[in-house]
Amino acid sequence: MRRRSISSYNVKRASANRTELDAMVVNIELTLSSIVQGVALYFLADNARSVLAENQRTAWPYVLAGLLIILLFWSRSIIHVLTVIRWPLEFGHNFFYVACVLVEALAFTRLKTPFAWFVLIAIFSALVWGLVVYDQRIIRTRADDSAGPAGCRLYALVSGDQRLNIWLVVPAIFAFNVACAYGIKAHPAFFLQREGHLILILCETAGLAVYLAYVVRCFARLTPLIRETRQEWRSDLASDSESA
Repeated sequence: MRRRSISSYNVKRASANRTELDAMVVNIELTLSSIVQGVALYFLADNARSVLAENQRTAWPYVLAGLLIILLFWSRSIIHVLTVIRWPLEFGHNFFYVACVLVEALAFTRLKTPFAWFVLIAIFSALVWGLVVYDQRIIRTRADDSAGPAGCRLYALVSGDQRLNIWLVVPAIFAFNVACAYGIKAHPAFFLQREGHLILILCETAGLAVYLAYVVRCFARLTPLIRETRQEWRSDLASDSESA
């Protein structure tokens, strides 16, 4: 009887520890994602100030594109935290975050140099591509942890969205920026002297706006499933404690 009581206590203790560790990791992820995008926003705001002060209207679309990039990266980070982040902490995932914001901030210092902007955003897109590929393993692990009906529906949607990003969205953004950089380098007379680069950045801004609208809509679909899945996680921990 005493052994059973000790075993039950240990299971409950382990369940409580897992809940505490999950919450700790979520807090770390939320803090990191907010800080890194805060750094990016600082560089964007600082360079946007000089652009506005000098009345360089051709650089304004780049400021808007930069803002959309920040909103996209932050919103996708928050969705990732709410859907797949649990203990243990994934260092590789967070290292990608830091690398992404480094290149992102560098791009925001090139609002007045179109060629450098598109090159840096292409590199940024390549890093994001690596990030979403890396996160596939985390999503599969979390899907294995969530065998309930809500969890199955949630991770079916999350996995589908991740595949869309890996095979279509992020590669398209990367290819577009590479093509823009090549076009500017090959035809500077049109894209720089005649300001043809405005066509490119306006197309990129429109595409980013459409993608942001998709992300917001996607989150609206995921919201009830996130709540139900986390309730299933808590129920699973409680069941483990009772069965012990």
